[in-house]
Amino acid sequence: MDRTEENRQEYKELQRRVKREVSKAKQKAYEELYTRLDTREGEKDLYRLARQRDRDGKDVQQVRVIKDRDGRVLTSEESVQRRWKESFEELMNEENEREKRVEGVNSVEQKVDKIRKDEVRKALKRMKSGKAVGPDDIPVEVWKCLGEAAVEFLANLFNRVLESERMPEEWRRSVLVPIFKNKGDVQSCSNYRGIKLMSHTMKVWERVVEARLRKVVEICEQQYGFMPRKSTTDAIFALRILMEKYRDGQKELHCVFVDLEKAYDRVPREELWYCMRKSGVAEKYVRVVQDMYERSRTVVRCAVGQTEEFNVEVGLHQGSALSPFLFAIVMDQLSEEVRQESPWTMMFADDIVICSESREQVEENLERWRFALERRGMKVSRSKTEYMCVNEREGSGTVRLQGEEVKKVQEFKYLGSTVQSNGECGKEVKKRVQAGWNGWRKVSGVLCDRKISARIKGKVYRTVVRPAMLYGLETVSLRKRQESELEVAELKMLRFSLGVTRLDRIRNEYIRGTAHVGRLGDKVREARLRWFGHVQRRDSEDSFELHSVDLELEAVEKQIRDLQVKQAQLRQRKAALESSRTDAHLSKAQRKDAARPGFVHSGAGVRRSLDAAAAEDASQAPGEDLSPPPPPVFEISTQNRFAPLRETECDAVIIGDSIVRHVRATAAKGKVHTRCLPGARVLDVSTQVPAILKKNIGAVVLHAGTNDIGLRQTEILKKDFRSLVEKADMACRDMSTTLSQFISTAIHLDNLRHQHHPNPHSYNCPRRHLDTLDPRESKFETMQLSRTRVSEEEPVAYSTATVFLLHTTQPPSLPVPRMPIHIIVKSEQ
Repeated sequence: MDRTEENRQEYKELQRRVKREVSKAKQKAYEELYTRLDTREGEKDLYRLARQRDRDGKDVQQVRVIKDRDGRVLTSEESVQRRWKESFEELMNEENEREKRVEGVNSVEQKVDKIRKDEVRKALKRMKSGKAVGPDDIPVEVWKCLGEAAVEFLANLFNRVLESERMPEEWRRSVLVPIFKNKGDVQSCSNYRGIKLMSHTMKVWERVVEARLRKVVEICEQQYGFMPRKSTTDAIFALRILMEKYRDGQKELHCVFVDLEKAYDRVPREELWYCMRKSGVAEKYVRVVQDMYERSRTVVRCAVGQTEEFNVEVGLHQGSALSPFLFAIVMDQLSEEVRQESPWTMMFADDIVICSESREQVEENLERWRFALERRGMKVSRSKTEYMCVNEREGSGTVRLQGEEVKKVQEFKYLGSTVQSNGECGKEVKKRVQAGWNGWRKVSGVLCDRKISARIKGKVYRTVVRPAMLYGLETVSLRKRQESELEVAELKMLRFSLGVTRLDRIRNEYIRGTAHVGRLGDKVREARLRWFGHVQRRDSEDSFELHSVDLELEAVEKQIRDLQVKQAQLRQRKAALESSRTDAHLSKAQRKDAARPGFVHSGAGVRRSLDAAAAEDASQAPGEDLSPPPPPVFEISTQNRFAPLRETECDAVIIGDSIVRHVRATAAKGKVHTRCLPGARVLDVSTQVPAILKKNIGAVVLHAGTNDIGLRQTEILKKDFRSLVEKADMACRDMSTTLSQFISTAIHLDNLRHQHHPNPHSYNCPRRHLDTLDPRESKFETMQLSRTRVSEEEPVAYSTATVFLLHTTQPPSLPVPRMPIHIIVKSEQ
């Protein structure tokens, strides 16, 4: 095409048109995406989107180059694939040195029942959906969708496998995916953990076999890993309470945390068959499991493609549904002669804790464990095994393992929870805060997206971030300061997620309410009581022997007693506040004479009082300071907001509780900036409608001022007003007209104050106008709002209030006063 001016202009026009169309298409696609994400069906896509955004934000996603044994960087695809294969083939086919067994064990020959359909149904139910498929590309969702037809087919297939003791050859193949451990050199193969992607159908078969093995094999009580009705919480609590008891008794407690090198990958398979037979497993099942591990092959899927296949001759399958229980069987048999009762010995899979009252005893027990494990092919890691002493005295010494000194620490991360030798939990709290922030950053792409609703953000927060912060806190005795530290971190995350800053001066309760997130301290107590119920419901044969159950119950019951004492103290304080409020409540005559100088009893009185104030302003000397004095501060109790009014309060001023919650944010703790009577009642307005209609109430005040650009405060006012009008309208049909008239009165007051206090002492928030309002519709169109700084020293206070006068038909005349008008009260005799 010729590059003429005409062609150039035509090209630019087409380019602009294409950009507009692309922009419209993107906008439409985003609108459809956010609409789908806001539905129940789209929530799963939401978590997938969050993970993708987290991966996109990382510096390294896939490594296309890797280092060889000598540290040289390999760049060609063939050399990289060869290095990955070499690394994992060596890992999965190399055994530790061990003694050959000379003794045998009698096999258990017994009849094995056929696989029933209900067993297949339970196995399918335990399978999670949405997982990566194996080499056969058949996801478990296929079997779940087929229903009873799939159950019948799988039952027949599994019975054929059980009878022939040979599974399909396709099940022997797997794909190994290297996962970076997030520590060390990213180009070193040793810093990657391999996860096998196996056939989902084979995993269903493994779950059927596992369910049957659990019925015949009894694992020792010291094993907490992958056992029914046991979790990491039980093991963490048993260790913490044991350490606490020894600190209370001023006695030393010595703990060694044993780590095994590549425990799953180095289990000798001959030892596995031996341990299964010794545990009483029928020989039929032993041969079936042996067939699962025979001729198993795998490939490594890396960034540059898949490697060649290689055999796997050693260790358990990573990612297998059966492997955790097989490993528990091996550890149970190898430790049979050396383990002590719980909690002196505790195991969670390959994490072992050995406790004793003396350093010499714990060192002797450690050596016995080392000998029992290493003679059978398991190896104790010298670098990761650590020693900790509780209530250590001078000259306690260190622990040695085969002449090598074991690393001595003052804190240890046991099963994800940090335990300290001094009994403190400050570092654990900091770890929980850090874990919460790590989880928040992973989903920050979703949480900080302004187009996603607060409801969805709250759900993502509750399912991703909060569990990381609450992990293990059931076992920790938190101080008030530490609980506050957790809540502060949580509120920071919520503020970031909702686009709110502290300058917006929005109360924490409203932020939690918007995101539908409760107080973290309450959730900690709920988790603690839930776990206590779990301990109480546990079967006697699964409970701790001797020490453990007594220690658990004693500690949790102590926490419950502490909560009951705190509740009793709160009830006493509440009663005292109610009593003091009643004593301080002025009588009707006293309020008229002493406490109502700024309030009047008739429309004429309003004009006289305000005219007198204006005349007093005019009589001031020219040089006199006319700046308004600081507003009075009254302490108003907000206890028992739903209690009905008493007979002595029939002429009281009712203040909606929302105004107190908002204004308190700008004042000192426990104080409220308000221009009302000291004896005014702060109540839930909607519950007081019957008393308002029957008695001569002075006024009902609902807060309408806000500095919240998100209009959350206006939403609260709408709710209060709607509830008031709906209940009042049923009892008094003509009340709505009166309410409408005095809404305009409140707006007029705001305009007058804005004129009286120009800048720099007053400034406006985003202004919204209320033109018309039909209270029967219970809907605010818009609202005119402002806030005023009365003096330089006074903090910014909310200055607008909507006044509903229930027994007046004409609005009073409102001349310009000297003081800012916040509440005008009209009461008829």
